[in-house]
Amino acid sequence: MTEDIFTFRSGDHTLVGIVSLPASAPSSTAVLVVVGGPQYRSGSHRQFTLLCRALAAEGIPAMRFDYHGMGDSDGELCTFEAIGPDIGAAVEALCARLPMITSVVLWGLCDAASAILFYAWRDHRIRGIALLNPWVYTPHGQSRTLLRHYYLTRLLGVDFWKRLLTGRLSIVQSLPSLWATVASSIRARRSPETGPAEAGARAPLPDRMADAFERYRGPVLLILSGKDLTAQTFRDCVAQSRRWQRIVGGAQITRHELSEAPHTFASRLWREQVERWTASWCLALR
Repeated sequence: MTEDIFTFRSGDHTLVGIVSLPASAPSSTAVLVVVGGPQYRSGSHRQFTLLCRALAAEGIPAMRFDYHGMGDSDGELCTFEAIGPDIGAAVEALCARLPMITSVVLWGLCDAASAILFYAWRDHRIRGIALLNPWVYTPHGQSRTLLRHYYLTRLLGVDFWKRLLTGRLSIVQSLPSLWATVASSIRARRSPETGPAEAGARAPLPDRMADAFERYRGPVLLILSGKDLTAQTFRDCVAQSRRWQRIVGGAQITRHELSEAPHTFASRLWREQVERWTASWCLALR
């Protein structure tokens, strides 16, 4: 494996990218890792660097890059909903750098997965998308997930009561945080959370993501962590929406879950499992 470091343009910005290249006979499909924010191209625990190198070892060229305002790329920091042009510029740069590439898989964690959904259906070169713990934030959804899967789990756990009874946990100090979450959930519940697709940017994020998902027709790799509130918020969103159930239940979806993994798949065991799932799925796309 070798690595090629280069810069490319996205509008008025100069972005930095790195391609990990197989030693020989590269696949005609490459992987482009889109980074979630605020994060740069290496990723938490060097996850994206190691992923790209593992894919290259399997014959799959893989690129990671800093979108504008992050890492070594110039410009002002932006949200994930504003990086579509940078994704397009990175796809263009990857294909220009490696003429043997005929299609691209987009891979992203958290809000990068959401950004990928907004972009992928617009570009015919996108062969597949890999979404890990997609970000479907709404105020009510976040509060509901905290109440059900954080506070309730703690209240039912033996360790919570041991700490409380031995004085290692102050209920007085804990109550304000719990009440703030309850109050936030009540306020959010009173506000409309759903809206028609015509509302565009004013519609809640899950609705806009569902719109984009339905427009994208290609294969999807979906990987969820078992011990992650972002992944749990996504599961709750799916469970409460027939539309999302229909989307996630589609034949083009390949779904995996790592029941003990946190948000960033922080151990070598979990990281390498994600690498194997990604590589085998990409190779099957040929």
